[in-house]
Amino acid sequence: MKKTLLPSGWIKPRGYANGVAVRGTQVYIAGQIGWDEEARFVSKAFGAQAVQALRNVVAVLREAGGKPEHLVRMTWYVTDKRAYLAAAKEIGAAFRELIGDYDIAMSAVQVVALIEDDALVEIEATAVIPD
Repeated sequence: MKKTLLPSGWIKPRGYANGVAVRGTQVYIAGQIGWDEEARFVSKAFGAQAVQALRNVVAVLREAGGKPEHLVRMTWYVTDKRAYLAAAKEIGAAFRELIGDYDIAMSAVQVVALIEDDALVEIEATAVIPD
């Protein structure tokens, strides 16, 4: 279903894929932040918000009939890259539990702010569900 793209001679990246090739139904998931289904933030801590945002990505994907293994692209927008790096172990553990593998093309970008004032991270994703 999913073919990871690694050009000849390149070292395998840690925690993401350079590219992914797939066929199937495309699902585009809007930026998800660290609040629950009632739009209440779960915490003011970066790690907890990131974990909740991942849960939200998975919930939206399931609504489309998809599973975490169908994710092919993620973009993380963070308000503080040092907070992101400091929470890496917590985020990594949750990522492995909720998503499974790192064969996903990913980018992380530090931004000045997000639309919701209390949001520290926003994750948008693309998935492809096999036909």
